[in-house]
Amino acid sequence: MYHRFDAVIVGAGGAGLMAAAQLAGKCNVAVITKLYPVRSHTGAAQGGIAAALANVEEDHWIWHMFDT
Repeated sequence: MYHRFDAVIVGAGGAGLMAAAQLAGKCNVAVITKLYPVRSHTGAAQGGIAAALANVEEDHWIWHMFDT
């Protein structure tokens, strides 16, 4: 049995699943992972993901540095 995909995403963490979701309406996508998606590094971060919010100025990497 053969399967044809327009895109193959390796990894089912946050970035991989977001990429697959963005492509899903446009092409045939497969997601390959060695772990269940809930065991990804994104899920394991548990608060280790930082976002610079409520800044007066436009978002910049320097704000993320100060937040972490």
